[in-house]
Amino acid sequence: MNSSFTKLLITLLFGVLSTQAVAGVLDDFRAAREQGKSTTLLDIDNDSLLLNNKDGFYTSGLKIEQQYWMRDAGQATVFGWRLGQELYTASDINLLPQFVGPPDHPYAGWLFAGFFKDVRRDDGSNTKVGFDIGCLGPCAGGEWTQTNLHRILNQPLPKGWSKQVKNEVGAVLYGEVTPIRWLLGSSVDLTPTMHGRFGNIYTDAGTGITLRAGRLNTPAEKSTLHALIRVDATVIGYDATLQGGYFSKDNPHTVDPKRFVGEGEVGVVWNDGPYGLSASVIRRSNEISGLPNSIGAQSFARLVFSYTP
Repeated sequence: MNSSFTKLLITLLFGVLSTQAVAGVLDDFRAAREQGKSTTLLDIDNDSLLLNNKDGFYTSGLKIEQQYWMRDAGQATVFGWRLGQELYTASDINLLPQFVGPPDHPYAGWLFAGFFKDVRRDDGSNTKVGFDIGCLGPCAGGEWTQTNLHRILNQPLPKGWSKQVKNEVGAVLYGEVTPIRWLLGSSVDLTPTMHGRFGNIYTDAGTGITLRAGRLNTPAEKSTLHALIRVDATVIGYDATLQGGYFSKDNPHTVDPKRFVGEGEVGVVWNDGPYGLSASVIRRSNEISGLPNSIGAQSFARLVFSYTP
């Protein structure tokens, strides 16, 4: 990123954090919370759920999200906060530090918290925008999390965290738009999505499409059970988990990202009353330039638990 891009980034992020903008969001957040309807989600990504003993690349993600709902004519407006941690390692966590280097994935942890607004219309379209701030590097606690989790699960301990990327405070503005929902029958729909992130940790943009079949969720239907297939393509501008933080120096090793990354997902979604569960398997293409696709492509499982009292 050049100096003009950096100035634009800083200007935008300070604009998001302006006193007037923050005050407006907090007022809306309080109003939504006072409505009394809320949803708590626990989102887990992990390749070990697929019995992968080597771990590697995007090896774990954990996110807790709290949503507060406001119903209006023809739509629901959701305000919420989230707290999460993402862990990235070399292709094999059994590699000793001296053997961790290009073109393998650097060790990296990203710990973040943020707020978001999501407008979900009854016609199936939605618009979401959010802002995260956090820490990349040792301050994210990735080594502690993975080491202790593996001790509890009696799995091999990671050996390469001493070569993780350096510390950097990060900020990411993100958005997602679903412009339309195509009904292909009483129990089948198709929805296109556009998404993007902008900041010193992630900068990218992409588009995808999701096919669902089964008992779908509608404003009048509280119970759902359906299968989904999603495909997605993303253009990568900057990825600090590969390239190191934009402002950090002297990283142990960094690699260049592939500019185009594809992803596919197959899963099942169930919701009945206050409880919900989504379970899926995701296949992501190689993200590292110079790494063979046969090594860089990866699969991981995603579980999302929800509770709406």
